[in-house]
Amino acid sequence: MRTLAILIALALPIFGQRHKLEEVDADKPEGQLLKQIGQENDPAKKDALMEQFVQQYPKAPAVAWVLEQLQTDYIKVGQPDKVLAAGEKLIAADPDDTEGALQSLKAAEARKDPALIKKWSAVTSATARKMAATPKPADADQQENWKNTVDYAKQVDTYSEYALYAAALTSSDPKTAIDLGETLLARNPQSEYAMKVRQPMFLAYRQTGANDKAVAMAEQVLVVDQSNEDMLLVVADNYLQNKKEPAKVHAYSTKVVEVMSAKPKPEGMSEADWNKRKNQVLALAYFINGKLYFNEEKFAAADESLRKALPLTESTPQLKPEVLFLLGQSNYKLDKAQDAANYFRSCAAMKSPFQATATKNLTAIKAQHSGIK
Repeated sequence: MRTLAILIALALPIFGQRHKLEEVDADKPEGQLLKQIGQENDPAKKDALMEQFVQQYPKAPAVAWVLEQLQTDYIKVGQPDKVLAAGEKLIAADPDDTEGALQSLKAAEARKDPALIKKWSAVTSATARKMAATPKPADADQQENWKNTVDYAKQVDTYSEYALYAAALTSSDPKTAIDLGETLLARNPQSEYAMKVRQPMFLAYRQTGANDKAVAMAEQVLVVDQSNEDMLLVVADNYLQNKKEPAKVHAYSTKVVEVMSAKPKPEGMSEADWNKRKNQVLALAYFINGKLYFNEEKFAAADESLRKALPLTESTPQLKPEVLFLLGQSNYKLDKAQDAANYFRSCAAMKSPFQATATKNLTAIKAQHSGIK
């Protein structure tokens, strides 16, 4: 799995010390403090001395070296807030420090803070892309190291995209999921996480009532992947309502049946809940297919599909009256008067927008055909 490979690669200290400590001038106060830091063996006391150095000498040439040590120590003891604080100062001292940005991004993930993840993902990506753009050296002895550096930078950039995707996927706030997903797609539409992030974005668009954006997102996904039944249904229903792409309506609703027939019960879901979910999805698929066939005046096909939908509407009761009404109409057109009467009678017994018309149709059928029960 590529994500795992990235995580393993990022865990390797392939570059070692990034910032070098120049010769310490012990005659200067900052040099004396640096010497004291170097001689201190107690980790807590050493960190306190380094924090003192950063506070007193924020512009000193050695400050990037000190901040790198501090950030590494904070990572070891699991203090993401301090990792982030050190990262802010480290990037200010060295805007090209890709590793410092990456560790800040990981700290933001540990904090589960979407705003910080978005911020540090952008910083990490920018530094990584700059590193990846380093020209190839003419000296053959340096080319292997250059290649490793470029490969690492590309992995870091990919991780910055993964961080946005993972945060969007796990966010409980749909607006946050949309923001993170749109950020990822704007940065790299060809990212390996671009297709994956579209699914949580699709759900978030629906949750926020942005149906047009949900449909557009689903249309993009369905070009290459037709395994998501919700996307198939949303697009098929949208086309049905807007009277366009009839061939796709039939194809997508049929595909839903195929997908759900092969789909296993999700882990952790009860059998009863899975059956209810499955029946709801299948009922909608058969209904959409059947309603379009009815609109196309293909009444035999409409009857076949709607009959399959009817028993499944127990899980989707709001759909049942319209299914019954369309079955009544279809069977009337097929000269199946008794079946039509039966469906209209059932529809007339239910409170819905179809109730009054179903009652009139039942009365008319009884008047036209003797012997109707």
